[in-house]
Amino acid sequence: MVQGTRQWHEKLPFALLGYRTTVRTSIGATPYLLVYGTEAVIPAEVEIPSLRIIVEAEIEDTEWVKTRLEQLALIDEKRLTAVCFGQLYQQRMARAYNKKVHPRHFEVGQLVLKRVLPHQEEAKGKFAQNWQGPYLVKEVLSKGALHLTDVEGKTTGIIVNADSVKRYYI
Repeated sequence: MVQGTRQWHEKLPFALLGYRTTVRTSIGATPYLLVYGTEAVIPAEVEIPSLRIIVEAEIEDTEWVKTRLEQLALIDEKRLTAVCFGQLYQQRMARAYNKKVHPRHFEVGQLVLKRVLPHQEEAKGKFAQNWQGPYLVKEVLSKGALHLTDVEGKTTGIIVNADSVKRYYI
């Protein structure tokens, strides 16, 4: 075992081997399998032979080459399967995320308050106001963007995301 943090480079190949030979939940395969078409032989399998190592040791070279070419012929199918697994994983993650999202709908003419973000000029310390307004929703744009104006009707041209706005109740 390496002692100290200055010798991390000596353990890097072992960490990479572990990373590349671990099954990814999102794609259902190991990165090594997707690159080389077969699973890696880990050092423990060399010392204590597994069934796969014993079978490969007993076959002739021509038979081994033939099975290896068959594995390489199936690599595109394995990669396509991994892509399908990845898409299904993304759909599951999106569904889990969207369960907790409560969409907010704004209409033209509603009064709203706009959040003062930390990078804006109006943010002047911890005792400053967190919300500005009220503003009037002039137009509801796509993807949750709002075009706001002052209550008096002056066009200010403020376009903000709906996440940084909340309803104002009189």
